[in-house]
Amino acid sequence: MKSTLLLLITSLCSVSLYAQPIVNEADVLRGSLNENRDWFDIKRYMIDVTPNYEAKSIIGVVSWKALAVKPSKQIQIDLQAPMVIDSILLWPNVNESMNTIRLEFTRSNNIALAQIEKQIPKGKQFGLTIFYHGVPKEAIRPPWDGGWIWKKDSNGQPWMSVACQGLGASVWYPCKDHQSDEPEEGAQLTIQVPKDKNLIAIGNGRKVTESNLINLSNNNRFSWQVTNPINNYNIIPYIGDYVGWKENYKGLKGNLDVSYWVLRSDSAKAVEQFKQVPKMLEAFEYWFGPYPFYEDGFQMVQSPHLGMEHQSAIAYGNKYMNGYLGRDLSGSGWGLKWDFIIVHESGHEWFANNITTKDIADMWVHEGFTNYSETLFTEYFYGKQAGNEYNYGIRRNIKNDIPIIGAYGVNQEGSGDMYSKGANLIHTIRHAINNDSLFRSILIELNTQFYHQTVTTEQVENYISLRAGFGFQKVFDQYLRTTQIPVFSYSYNEKEKEKILTYQYKNCVTGFNLPLHFNYLDKKYSFMPMDYQSQQRLIQDANFNLQDFVKTIESQYYIRLEEVK
Repeated sequence: MKSTLLLLITSLCSVSLYAQPIVNEADVLRGSLNENRDWFDIKRYMIDVTPNYEAKSIIGVVSWKALAVKPSKQIQIDLQAPMVIDSILLWPNVNESMNTIRLEFTRSNNIALAQIEKQIPKGKQFGLTIFYHGVPKEAIRPPWDGGWIWKKDSNGQPWMSVACQGLGASVWYPCKDHQSDEPEEGAQLTIQVPKDKNLIAIGNGRKVTESNLINLSNNNRFSWQVTNPINNYNIIPYIGDYVGWKENYKGLKGNLDVSYWVLRSDSAKAVEQFKQVPKMLEAFEYWFGPYPFYEDGFQMVQSPHLGMEHQSAIAYGNKYMNGYLGRDLSGSGWGLKWDFIIVHESGHEWFANNITTKDIADMWVHEGFTNYSETLFTEYFYGKQAGNEYNYGIRRNIKNDIPIIGAYGVNQEGSGDMYSKGANLIHTIRHAINNDSLFRSILIELNTQFYHQTVTTEQVENYISLRAGFGFQKVFDQYLRTTQIPVFSYSYNEKEKEKILTYQYKNCVTGFNLPLHFNYLDKKYSFMPMDYQSQQRLIQDANFNLQDFVKTIESQYYIRLEEVK
């Protein structure tokens, strides 16, 4: 096994000039579906965790329900050091909880390998129960570094949560820590907190039980569950001095239960700021279709960090200000009209939570579409020009350092440009389609076609091309797989009654074929420049204005315009 891993690591490090990840055996074990992970499919997680605020430690029990898709006698369990696995029990028959077998296991590189004496046959459902404890990695700058969060609110009350996207859910509970395997039957999270602190524990979805345990008399127990598939990093506890309220949103699939949980000291500010939530739902159901998790409801939960897209329990920490902590990331002014975290993190319910990429190398599907949801929200309430200005403004955040798509199989993301550049790619394709009704239907159908699924970027790319009726493959290659910004090189000659526009694409991949459309007054102009092939267009329209053409193309397409004198 180690020789295979070494060969994979060596080959990954020599892929190309840009794709040179520094990886180790732990990266490959986490990022790949090896023979100890590909033989089973997770159906449901049952997590029971008890945090100790003073010791910054947790103790827990996690049960898996799984299906064997091929026989095997060894299973990989992900749990990152310094967390400790105490014991592992196998249920050969998931419906016979009393008939369990204690498994022997070894640990290294943030995983446990457990031995199964009698292999589980294909098609058989089985269960694992893992007892564990330890001091999980603490998040110092959440959500960017990740880990368990131990803070106090303004009244000195404990305030705890977790942020683990990228770092992985295995930082705090044992799981199959790979995005491709979501538990189709959902998950249940039980949180036990000290009774004397008067703390409330919030989880994803809907509350199942809340009771005092006889054998744990110092704790209160809160259980929450989702019935829909959910990604590992989205299953999150929130623990604090919370107060809550509910409202009903009349959406596309009927009545949606909307709940809010905020710190007691911030309730007045929250009531006012969270009036934006129904507006967000209105705009996104228009653009993307029905909210994907009506069965589990929608919650906005104040968190001890900026924010995260935790499914059906969005983490909110934007300090009840519009913009991104009071700043407009676009510089256009439009970003101060709405709360960035309410809009952006909720947009992930459609792209990241409903549609999830199998490998984090393809995370542009999450972040690019969700970043573009900001443009769509702005357009929905303030008009198309406002949306164009916001989208153009966020280009200043693009670095073009490395390609957006990362290396596969090694738990590696691509460039942070997946946000703003990803959004500008989608804006570019939208204008290349030149039909807003069709574009909107593509967004809605993406969420229908890949409803509650894990996908690859190729599936998303191909579906957009198919529905648009145009092959955008070279366009995707240009923006996702290179750092080059296409250049539209042109010259303009005006003679008496003739206007001649000469143009071509430069600085682009072979076959780059992005259509350009210029809708001006009552005229529509369409251009199909090709890579490095000079073309001419005779324009017989006295009203054609070169400056307006340049300004429009520059605002609607992420390309550079270069005039040749």
